[in-house]
Amino acid sequence: MREDDIIYSDRNTGRVLLKFAIPAIISLLMSELYNMVDTFYAGRYVGTAAVGALTVAFPIQRLLSSIGLLIAVGASTSAARYLGEEEHEKLEATIGNAFLLTILFLTVVPLFIFLLKSSIIRHLGASDVTYKMADEYISIILLGGIFQSLTFVMCYIMNSFGNTKVTLKATTFGALSNVVVDYIFVYLLGIGIKGAAIATVLSQIVAFLYALYNYEKMRKAYNLRYKLRLSREIARPIITVGFSTFIVEISDAVVAALLNNLLSRHGGDRAIIMVGAITKVSMFLFITVIGISYAMQPIVAYNYGSNDYKKLKEAAHKAINAVIYASTALWALMMIFASNILGSFIRNQGILIETVRAFRIVISVFPVVGVYYVSIYYYQAINEPRKSFILSIYRQLLLFIPISILLISKLGIDGAWISYPITDIISGITGYIYIKKAEKNINEEIDYEEYLDKYGETESI
Repeated sequence: MREDDIIYSDRNTGRVLLKFAIPAIISLLMSELYNMVDTFYAGRYVGTAAVGALTVAFPIQRLLSSIGLLIAVGASTSAARYLGEEEHEKLEATIGNAFLLTILFLTVVPLFIFLLKSSIIRHLGASDVTYKMADEYISIILLGGIFQSLTFVMCYIMNSFGNTKVTLKATTFGALSNVVVDYIFVYLLGIGIKGAAIATVLSQIVAFLYALYNYEKMRKAYNLRYKLRLSREIARPIITVGFSTFIVEISDAVVAALLNNLLSRHGGDRAIIMVGAITKVSMFLFITVIGISYAMQPIVAYNYGSNDYKKLKEAAHKAINAVIYASTALWALMMIFASNILGSFIRNQGILIETVRAFRIVISVFPVVGVYYVSIYYYQAINEPRKSFILSIYRQLLLFIPISILLISKLGIDGAWISYPITDIISGITGYIYIKKAEKNINEEIDYEEYLDKYGETESI
């Protein structure tokens, strides 16, 4: 029996969700560790200003990874659906288009950024103190974007085939390599910020090679051919479905760039360092919620493709419960141990005390936002890209940006921190409303299927 048959045929939906969720959460965590580990070593062995430089570079790193995730999520969702429908030709075409789109985008975008690098760095909030280090770091990490994105695409596709461990292993190898090489280049050799950037790129190549090796094994096992011909019919659903994930991911970069600019006017490099540390630590919360939501996606997509609406509904319910319980537990730990965790990045006690206070405000109501992320990935999975897109731009772009601009102008730096709980409450309510609408539609499909089973198609007509 094939791997996808084994995992999707398991009638215990909670167990299937767990099989997808644990590797998804850990792999997302490992992906985030690139910038986080660089920040840790730079902050401790280069200086506090290096944390500011990496905060400036963060939006560019997030842009590159967001493009990779756009294609990876779009392709894997289509792949899971075609597996459910047993459409082998479309499955091959989807995978081929995913590779071509990744190579195209991750060649053009880094080149564009490199050519306009000086202006972009200034607009991202770099000061005279942080500019040189940000420039050195960004110039190097642009080279690794294509390797990281191809790793995402291969791993997410393998994930849709039921191989839930490969993403975990690939990202873990990459992240551990980054820790080791960072230690050698930044601490032992004293290369500084350049060493951190080189460590990141080398680690992304390690993860890529591991993913490629495993993808080739899976491709031969499923007798998948390389169909490397770009098709608008195939590429469009990849981009439209994955675009919501791109917006969710890139919104962090947009918000980071905005806050860098707004806060630098009110608090200078001190405020940039604070928001950088808060972003790094709060990412653990988002990783948990997004990982569970993503884990639900291939299960929902597969059952949507095979018209198993009862199992689809069960997967959504299990995901909602999981994000509520997991985010609440992690939120409580973050609130209690905020000082210890943030102290890993910030050595200056004065800045640390301010950052801990701000961090607790930022995450004060975080558990309510979990259902919002479930709703985004749910609508992606059932091929409703328009609703998923609306939800994806809602929290960060439509709510947070105008709220933060208003409150920062009135309250200064504190306005930025207060903007987060206000945005989270509104987003949580909206996500709940959308999930209830989706549940109503699924209940109608289930009732219709039960009616057909009872009376037959002829009588229903």
